[in-house]
Amino acid sequence: MKTYINEEVLILNININIEQDYEALSRKAAQIFAKKIKENPTGAFGFATGSSPIGLYKELVRMHKEEGLDFSGITAFNLDEYHPISRTSEHSYYYFMQEHLFRHVNINQGKVNIPDGMAKDTETECCSYEAKIAEAGGIVAQILGIGLNGHIGFNEPGESFEANTRYIPLAEMTLNANAQHFSNPDEMPRHALTMGIRTIMMAKSIILLANGPAKASIMKDAITGAITPLVPASALQLHPSVNVVMDKEAAAFF
Repeated sequence: MKTYINEEVLILNININIEQDYEALSRKAAQIFAKKIKENPTGAFGFATGSSPIGLYKELVRMHKEEGLDFSGITAFNLDEYHPISRTSEHSYYYFMQEHLFRHVNINQGKVNIPDGMAKDTETECCSYEAKIAEAGGIVAQILGIGLNGHIGFNEPGESFEANTRYIPLAEMTLNANAQHFSNPDEMPRHALTMGIRTIMMAKSIILLANGPAKASIMKDAITGAITPLVPASALQLHPSVNVVMDKEAAAFF
């Protein structure tokens, strides 16, 4: 198998960036994202949680402190949030984003948008979130990770590609994968508020991150397999501007 470490390869409209390791992956993804911010300093940007983007956020914080990367004009939209969960919970995605990025850079906290994990009327909350994205002019660049079952955001296999932001139950595989973050797995929320596939696909550009050998099989399906709701990330093959950034382990299929 030919390798393409530290090179870019184009499949359809997807730019494949294969990096040596997780640190190199994080630097590459940060460079791509920072370029989008510099080109659109007052634009709206989409952020994701999970283990994959932590290194990217660490590098963005470094770029802010050492190179002056400016977050002051942007509007942030988070991909998803558990429900029900309080923002003060260390398991909330609001807490995650503050800890790994937002409180370390000069972002306007009034322009940080994360679905309300305690919303009593989830339908109204989801409709309001869609309206806020539209009012901000749409998302310039959306960061994504990918689940072992191909989910992006909390869009589980079988969900419609036409879905907007919505309230959904979490699949058993997702619950099992995320239970490690809860000292008492029984306390883990069983539902979430998430941008839908349609909402994600409306972003002008997408940065998909994947690392580790466990992601190799699903990345093959997502990038080169059939476009099907059974693999939610396969919808990205239809997007006009996607950067996939993987380490060599996640790209083992290539």
